[in-house]
Amino acid sequence: MRWQVLARVRGAYRAAFAGLPREVWILAAASLVNRSGSMVLPFLTLYLTQRLGFSLAQAGGTLSLYGAGAVAGAAVGGWLADRVGAVRVQVLSLLGTGAGFLVLGAVRHRVGVWVAVAALSVVAEAFRPASFSAVAAASPPEVRTRALALLRLAANLGMSVGPAVGGMLAVRHYGLLFVVDAATCWMAAGVLVVASWRGRAPAAAETGPMKAPPPWRDGPFLQLLALVFLLATVFYQTLATLPLYLRAHFAFAEDRIGLVFSVNTMLIVLFEMVLLRRIEHREPFRVAALGSLLVCAGFALMPLLAAPLWAPATVVVWTVGEMLSLPVTNALAASRVGGPGRGRYLGAYLLAFSLAFVAGPAVGTAVYERYGPPALWLGVGGVGIGLAGGFLLMAARYGGRWTRLTSAP
Repeated sequence: MRWQVLARVRGAYRAAFAGLPREVWILAAASLVNRSGSMVLPFLTLYLTQRLGFSLAQAGGTLSLYGAGAVAGAAVGGWLADRVGAVRVQVLSLLGTGAGFLVLGAVRHRVGVWVAVAALSVVAEAFRPASFSAVAAASPPEVRTRALALLRLAANLGMSVGPAVGGMLAVRHYGLLFVVDAATCWMAAGVLVVASWRGRAPAAAETGPMKAPPPWRDGPFLQLLALVFLLATVFYQTLATLPLYLRAHFAFAEDRIGLVFSVNTMLIVLFEMVLLRRIEHREPFRVAALGSLLVCAGFALMPLLAAPLWAPATVVVWTVGEMLSLPVTNALAASRVGGPGRGRYLGAYLLAFSLAFVAGPAVGTAVYERYGPPALWLGVGGVGIGLAGGFLLMAARYGGRWTRLTSAP
C-alpha cells in the first residue's frame, strides 16, 4: 500500500513536468540562479531604517521609488523583447542589475540611495517581461500555464534560498547581501550566454510589426490588469510592512524572518506544479477569485494570535492563494495575444505589478504607521472580498470567451 501511494505521488510529479520544451528549462535555470541570490529587496526596509537611519516613511518611499523605476523597466523590457529579442534583453538586464546592487551597497547618502534604487529598478525589472515573453514563445498553448509556472517555481526555489541565507548574512554584515545578489545576477547571465554558445539558447520571442490592438486599448485586458494591480499591492506588503510586523508582533530577528519567507517559497516549489496540473482545465477566472481571497485572508488572520507558529501558519494560507491566483493570471495575460506584440502585452501586465510596487509600500507603511497594523490587515481582508467579486464578474462575462488575439507574422 505504501509503495502504491509513493508510485502515485511520483506519477503526479512526473505528469506535472512532462511535455515542457528544453528552452523553457534553460530559461528556468537562469531564473533559479538569479533568484538564489535575491536578498537585498526582502531586507531593504530593515537595512534602510536600521543601518542608514531612514524613517519608516522614507524607507517606504524608497521602495515606492523602486516601483516607479520598475514601471519604466517593465514597459521598456517588453518593448525591447519584441524589437531585439527576449534573451538578449535578459542578459543585458542581469549584467546591469549586478552592477547596480554593488553601487547601492556602497552609497550612504540619502539622495545617492534614491538615485541608485531608481536606476537599479529600471534595469532589473526589464528582465521579467523578456523572461515571460521568451517562455510564452517557446511553449505551445496547451502547456503554457505550466511552462510559466515552471518559471515561477524556479524563481521561488531560488527565493527559498535567497532570503534565508540573506537573513543569516544580514545578522553578520548587511554589505554581504549586495555582493552575493550581484554575483548571482552575473551567474544567471552566464547560463544564458553559455547556452547560446552551445546552440541551446531559447529562441527569441516573436518579432515584427504588431497587428493586434495595443494593450491599453483592449478593454477586457485592462480589467484584468486592474485586478492584478490590487492583488499585487497586497503581495508587496511582504517587502514593506510584513517584515516590520513580524519583528514587532512576533519578535522575530532577521534570520527568523528569512525562514518565515522560506515557508512560502518551499510550498510553491513542492506543490504548485502538481496543483496546476490538477486544475488546468478549471475556469481560470474562478480559480483566480478563490486564490485572491485566500491571499488576503492569510494576511488578515495575522493579528489574531502572537504565537510564533501562527506566523508560518498564515503564510501557508496566503501561499495557497498565491499558487491558485498568480499562475492563472500569468497564463491569461500570455494567451491574450500571440506572435509579435506578446512582449508588449506582457510588459503591460508586469507594469501593473510595477505600479503596485509604487502604491503598495507607500500606502501600506502609511496605514501601518498612522492607524496601526490591525487596521492594515483588516483592510487587506476587505480587498480580498473585492478581488474575488471582480474575478467572478470576469468569469461571468468572459469565461470561455477569453479569445486569443493574433498578430500577423
